[in-house]
Amino acid sequence: MFGGTGWDSFDTSVSKPVMTETGKGSFELSVLCGIWVAGLWPFHSPANQVSWLQDKNGLLFGRHGTIVSSGPFTKSGAEGDTSATLEIWLQPNSDSERTLLAFSTAEHPRQFLIRRYQSGIVLRGEVLDRPVQNRAVEIYVAGVFHDRQPVLLTVTSGSGRTAIYANGALLDTSSYFHFSAKDFDGIMVFGTSPVDSDDWPGELRGLAFYCQDLTAAQVSSHFETWTTRGRPDLSQNEHALALYLFDERQGHVVHDHTGSGPDLEIPNRYQILHEKFLEPPWEEFRPATWSYWKNVGINIGGFIPLGFFFCAYLTLAGKISSPALVTVILGAAVSVTIEVLQAYLPTRDSGMTDIITNTLGTALGVILYRWKAALLMKIVCRLRAVAA
Repeated sequence: MFGGTGWDSFDTSVSKPVMTETGKGSFELSVLCGIWVAGLWPFHSPANQVSWLQDKNGLLFGRHGTIVSSGPFTKSGAEGDTSATLEIWLQPNSDSERTLLAFSTAEHPRQFLIRRYQSGIVLRGEVLDRPVQNRAVEIYVAGVFHDRQPVLLTVTSGSGRTAIYANGALLDTSSYFHFSAKDFDGIMVFGTSPVDSDDWPGELRGLAFYCQDLTAAQVSSHFETWTTRGRPDLSQNEHALALYLFDERQGHVVHDHTGSGPDLEIPNRYQILHEKFLEPPWEEFRPATWSYWKNVGINIGGFIPLGFFFCAYLTLAGKISSPALVTVILGAAVSVTIEVLQAYLPTRDSGMTDIITNTLGTALGVILYRWKAALLMKIVCRLRAVAA
């Protein structure tokens, strides 16, 4: 018989099995609780794993770590200004392909973003392109990271091109990707993505933003002074929008040393700036990634037991005329509830793809139960024929 369903025995004189009162719904409740726990764990925002380095200036980012600017970077550049530079002095603690830095607004959550990919970085920006509201532009630059060693990453844009340097040495240039100080407008997030949990583990030792493009000589000079003095040596014609040296070594605030930019805050709890709410399937679709299809399989398989056992319970209880349809609706309702609640958990993603795959899994569970029930009835009918 089916273990855990409460079926004591089969009476060959009736058309369906007898179910004990003590077994009614117990296993079904366990299945439902298991799905809820799996869908919502952990039930709270984890502690923000960012701490000060002990022997030098800087911050250490753990598994779930992020810092955000206390306010938006406003008036970062004048109208028509097409130049900008950013410097990030960091050391990765793993080879994880995660988001390093982003500037985000409510209208454009991923306005400007730098993400590690393999040994290099992906630069992503949004371009206003009428009549289309905006489009994303990305480039990849390899050879930034080597064996988890410290690196001063410099990205400077101006004069019709963008140049990417690592430790003062030019890696690549692009005439396709451009950004300006206007792209620094908004809230700055470091250590994770502003729209989902994509946390980066490692050390951050320095951060600077400029409203001008630096020359190769200036980039090389900054590398020398960052690594020997812990700060860039700015000449008279170099003006930083914001400069963070991480020399406080205590507290929850990183101060801007120029006085013109916002301070950076270290939240007590890990948080996502713009948590997604029921992300549409076409935006979640990643056909070329194994993790996407793995999650699809998990979400389908995880709801098959719900469909199987609840359809069995409702069918054997005999109080509902359409137990299969009610079970599928129940599976969809459970999935919608979980996805809505996941929008408030920074380590989970709220998306409509999961609702579709969970409902499909429930339907497959219903089909599996009905197939097993039909097979069981054939066996019962044969036993009746033999007994007759």
